[in-house]
Amino acid sequence: MGSGLLYRLYERRLARNLDPGRLPGHVAVMLDGNRRWARALGEPPAHGHRKGADNITELLEWSADVGIQRVTLWMLSTDNLGRDPEEIAELLEIICSAVDTLADDGRWRVHVVGALELLPPEVSSCLTSAEARNAARVRHGLDVNVAIGYGGRHEITDAVRALLREMAAKGITIEQAASILSVDDIADHLYTAGQPDPDLIIRTSGEQRMSGFLLWQSVHSEVYFCETYWPDFRRVDFLRALRDYGQRERRMGK
Repeated sequence: MGSGLLYRLYERRLARNLDPGRLPGHVAVMLDGNRRWARALGEPPAHGHRKGADNITELLEWSADVGIQRVTLWMLSTDNLGRDPEEIAELLEIICSAVDTLADDGRWRVHVVGALELLPPEVSSCLTSAEARNAARVRHGLDVNVAIGYGGRHEITDAVRALLREMAAKGITIEQAASILSVDDIADHLYTAGQPDPDLIIRTSGEQRMSGFLLWQSVHSEVYFCETYWPDFRRVDFLRALRDYGQRERRMGK
């Protein structure tokens, strides 16, 4: 029996043994390891970023197949913007192309989350246009957040700023705002306002830290660290993460 057949049998068994009642509704994925994957092959970073982008549609198909309702993809952090300008320019071009592809696919409802004002104007315009085009065409399907120019601290700072401006417009003083400010008030001004928090966060590449991803929203999330670099992430890796999630007892802080 060939290794390919054994792999497929194992993958099918994993999928068959998943408990539909213990699957996450919202999965967030930190698409990490593109550069190291490329470096191991002696290739430039852009090669890894392109291969990583090619893997996104498969992940969404796997998610839809098992009934997940929402996927958040961290494609570019605010910290990443400080890298070599040439690499960032190539990466942004790849990201714009990937988001265009997702927006025009017809199966996904695409939402852009992040500080788009930190990106070059043409990139910001590309992303907002893709989101608007998708919203006009796709009414049903898997919800997909693409986190670009995203940082958890930046998001919370933006949320507080927006909230204070809103209160000021209503004539509320700083002293009054401080006395009435609530957790829900801040949550309502996050990039993901109105969305459920992620049940499961997957980070590829073997790194075991959150790096500020969904800093506010991840308070009760389960986290799964996968050794595989993102370009090599397979359906079996995804199914293992779902199996691991289903075996955990979620205490939700209690």
